[in-house]
Amino acid sequence: MRNNFFGYIFIVFIVIILGFAIYMVKVKNKSNEENNTSKSAVVGEVEKGKELTLAISNFDSINPIITSNKKVQDIDRLVYEPLIGITEDYKLDYVLAKECAKTSGNTYIIKLRQAVKWSDGTKFTSDDVKFTIDKLKENSNSVYSKNVSSIQEVDIIDNYTLKIILSSEVKHFEYYLNFPILSNSYYADTDFWNTDKNKAPTTTGRYKISEVSHSTIILEKNGNWWNKERSSNIEKITINLYSTVAEMYNAFKMGNISLITTENPSYQNYVGTIGYDLSEIEGREYVFLALNTNSRFLSDVNVRKAVRACLNKQDVINNSYGNMYSISDFPLNKGSYLVEEKDNNYNNYDEKWNFLSSSGWYEKNGTWQKYENYKTTTLELNLVVRASNGTRCRAAENIKNQLQWQGIIVNIIYADDNSYNSYLNNVNYDMMLCSIEQPIAPDLNTYFGYNNLAKYNNQEVNEILNFVTNNTDENELKTKYQRLYDIYNEDVPYIGIARNKTLVLKNTDLTGEIKANWYSMFYNIGEWYTRK
Repeated sequence: MRNNFFGYIFIVFIVIILGFAIYMVKVKNKSNEENNTSKSAVVGEVEKGKELTLAISNFDSINPIITSNKKVQDIDRLVYEPLIGITEDYKLDYVLAKECAKTSGNTYIIKLRQAVKWSDGTKFTSDDVKFTIDKLKENSNSVYSKNVSSIQEVDIIDNYTLKIILSSEVKHFEYYLNFPILSNSYYADTDFWNTDKNKAPTTTGRYKISEVSHSTIILEKNGNWWNKERSSNIEKITINLYSTVAEMYNAFKMGNISLITTENPSYQNYVGTIGYDLSEIEGREYVFLALNTNSRFLSDVNVRKAVRACLNKQDVINNSYGNMYSISDFPLNKGSYLVEEKDNNYNNYDEKWNFLSSSGWYEKNGTWQKYENYKTTTLELNLVVRASNGTRCRAAENIKNQLQWQGIIVNIIYADDNSYNSYLNNVNYDMMLCSIEQPIAPDLNTYFGYNNLAKYNNQEVNEILNFVTNNTDENELKTKYQRLYDIYNEDVPYIGIARNKTLVLKNTDLTGEIKANWYSMFYNIGEWYTRK
């Protein structure tokens, strides 16, 4: 009996040992599986990270109507949406608006998308559009106030249809419907300009505002976004807020920010030269020479072409504007679907001989002269420049030196602000060095329309301007604008000099192509991912 007892004890002991061994093997296998899974997750995160870090200095408000910070406006495009936006190649992009029809010279009917919801789940309706327009008209300091300045009345026809009546006709008005829309119901019974609700308003865009603190704003994917087809790898965006630009530059240099933009020509002094990729965005400021096509000498197109042939634009930029400007020939931005710019080399000193000689000019004693009406005339031009603009004055001096080296005498008129405006309004000059911020619409009436800066008149150009004002067919528009571009280069009423630019600095840990223009730098964000 005793022997059987010890036998049972031995068997039980063996069973326990075996059970423990089996348990340890399972624990080890499970641990290995978890480790492998963890490693796979880490590898996956490295290959396709889902977080992005951006930055803003001198932050004021995330509300796009209230903010005056350009960097905030850029980021706002991720969370707020317009009725009509602009594509990468400057086409109209119908976003919250489904249709926009011009029913008369100053009346538009707008149909809205019906599937749109705000990030809090409420429906987007016509009330939101009218509310936003009303608020914009209250704030003349908003960057979008000019977009609605011509709107006289907004009539709500139904929840998804509006009528907009303008005080007068606005050419290409559809382009001005690019202002972000805010929620009427979200701001109900609040002081719109001072409410705490402005810290994290509800949105209709790709991302929503999920967290706000004194140092960060967190954006997460908007689960209610209507545009499900345009998915994004980036699920979370952290926006770090800095008191100064210098702090932001330093954070980028340390690798704590994925992407920044800058217009600072000395940016390398702050961020160095390594650890990031660089790309350029062409800006809206267009610098050009207006040539009075009715003036004594510049009424001759050959003289205008000779002036163009004498100018080295890069030299003007290098000596006056610096590395934040690049050569620009035409008022519309490069990359616009409307015009395919040609690689023209108009800076050809030899050609000026042909142009001027064909008009009876000859070079003598280092200047171009012509004998007419029984006397010798020297080719001499007046160049007006705003005296208060030092950069433009330096550019004018460079232009003068270049032309005079080629035998064309130039007298610079340094005009005070009042005199400059008088010269400008009356086109009382041979040449004027100008700078204009190109509007969002492809409106070229400033250059070619009635009372333009060059006193330029061409019947075909007039017909083209009338055609493009009331036409929406992209192919026909492209044909007409391309013809306008060719006439511009042949008749030379203006000589384009330069355009400003913004630099995009992308941390090398951020993978994906930057597709951007001055309207947005986030066209391709759906394809971005980070490697850490």
